Amino acid sequence: MSTSSTDIAFPLPFLDALPLFPLNTVLFPDGRLPLRVFEKRYVDMVRNCMRDGTPFGVCLIASGDEVARPGHPTEPEEIGCLAEIVDCNMEQLGVLLIETRGRQRFRVLSHTTRDDGLLVAQAEALPADIIDCKLELLGECLAALRRIVSALHTEVPDKSKLPFAEPYLWDDPSWVANRLCELLPVPMKAKQMLMALPDAGMRIEIVHRYMRQHHIV
Repeated sequence: MSTSSTDIAFPLPFLDALPLFPLNTVLFPDGRLPLRVFEKRYVDMVRNCMRDGTPFGVCLIASGDEVARPGHPTEPEEIGCLAEIVDCNMEQLGVLLIETRGRQRFRVLSHTTRDDGLLVAQAEALPADIIDCKLELLGECLAALRRIVSALHTEVPDKSKLPFAEPYLWDDPSWVANRLCELLPVPMKAKQMLMALPDAGMRIEIVHRYMRQHHIV
């Protein structure tokens, strides 16, 4: 089985003061997440992460807004995913275009809001997925994902515009499950539930059931 890039280790002390970027999206391990960063608190966060070689945490917003408003705090979901910055460009003065990859999942134990509005969490890393998949379901999901990726490569020649980043880990059940979860046209709360599951096999079963109901497999 291929080794997922989520196995990349970061220095553990950063989890004691993990900067959070709450968003109206769910980042899965090995997922691709481009971001346009313009709020000063997040521009500073990106610069610090790049300087120190550390990731930041992406959490779905449980309540509140992406853009800070006085008196309206943003509350993140408990389970998030580390985002590693793999590319950064300045679109204009004070505006950064960054490319990130999802790495390890984490649990927020507590969080505080700094004076500049940045959420900082004490977090713990979550273990890698349990791999307990029904081979028949996994095979059908894998075949469906291969068809989708093949079609995307035909429709979107520019690889930088594709929703998935290479390498494609076809023999990793977690990778297959996560990519299909990203594609499902379901509410973000449902994707959050899928991302938080500890078992890739459970994710595969749920995705397979959805695809069977919609005649995809």
